[in-house]
Amino acid sequence: MSNNTDFTLAELMIVAASEAWRGDGEVLASGIGVIPRLGASLAKLTYAPELLMTDSECFLVEEPIPLGPRGDYVPKYSGYMSFERVFECVWGGRRHAMIGPTQIDRFGQTNLSVVGDYRKPKAAILGVRGLPGNSINHINSFFVPNHNTRVFVAGEVDMVSGVGFNPARWEPGMKQDFMDIRRIVTDLCVMDFEGPDHAIRVRSLHPGVSFDEVQEKTGFPLLKAPEMGETPHPTAAQLEIIRRLDPHDLRGAQIKGNPPGIRVAA
Repeated sequence: MSNNTDFTLAELMIVAASEAWRGDGEVLASGIGVIPRLGASLAKLTYAPELLMTDSECFLVEEPIPLGPRGDYVPKYSGYMSFERVFECVWGGRRHAMIGPTQIDRFGQTNLSVVGDYRKPKAAILGVRGLPGNSINHINSFFVPNHNTRVFVAGEVDMVSGVGFNPARWEPGMKQDFMDIRRIVTDLCVMDFEGPDHAIRVRSLHPGVSFDEVQEKTGFPLLKAPEMGETPHPTAAQLEIIRRLDPHDLRGAQIKGNPPGIRVAA
């Protein structure tokens, strides 16, 4: 672990998010949102150069494009990536996306459609979008900027927009070959689905966070991974890459108050 202490919580989470793509090989890495996008970009520029990344329009890039106004920066294109080719990656299981669901349950089922009863919801959000197909066809990870029981719900999510490991939702003969959920990165910890029967485990706690706090803010029981420890701090080299990719500090607005990466004792 690095001894560096000069980093924000957002930067810690970017490094944690980047680990989701470690060892994936040649897949399309899609980070949805500022922190997941920077995480995927960091992975490509460090230990996962074989990842495919787009310019978010229609070209592949070997050097991830910085966020925000680019000034004189000229993207370095390496190939054409039409919408049709994106779908070929999706349906063939050659994509790993990190998304930000509104709700997540203990099975990894996700909701980004409505909160409350579907017929008379408290809030209508995005709709299911492409999540039903994406969640069953390729790898997904989740990003949660505010870990609480409104996101990590007790029982089942209000509407199942994305499939998970709930055996009651899988009919006999349904193919589960490509369905996979890897990591959950929150503002408190990093979790995975590697417990018995895909139970959610806490892999690491962010500096200053306790397991009891994470459990209190989660609507279902959690397991401790045998190797659970502190989330690794960003190295100086990683911070240099992050700050180069986000020269306007958009990451600073992603977590309320832009807190430091090492929590100050109350």
